[in-house]
Amino acid sequence: MTPSTFTAVVNIAVPVTDQDRTKALLERLGLATRMDAELQPGFRWIEMSLPGGTAALALVRASAELPAGIDTGIRLATTDARAAHATLAGLGLTVGALLDWDSAPLMFAFQDPDGNRFYVMQMDS
Repeated sequence: MTPSTFTAVVNIAVPVTDQDRTKALLERLGLATRMDAELQPGFRWIEMSLPGGTAALALVRASAELPAGIDTGIRLATTDARAAHATLAGLGLTVGALLDWDSAPLMFAFQDPDGNRFYVMQMDS
């Protein structure tokens, strides 16, 4: 067996136009700030993670090279997809239909205020 080259997924960068707005939204959804620092003039790095989570979302300022409004491919787990769907819709976010298929967990997609797409799937805890 070949030894693993990597040991963990540390963070996933998500480009946003307003780091404070997105940080506040993610705090309302239960994520905690692990780091919020200006690493160099004009370059602020914010890392947020779920309690007990190892990987973080890194909120980076969108630019021409890193535009907002992407399909992040990020899948978030919840124990109650219907409640999560209602919560996100209640926050005024664009929330897709609940997909309730026999062959897959209950799931849906949503977009943050910048149009970045995330996915939510129901998983047992």
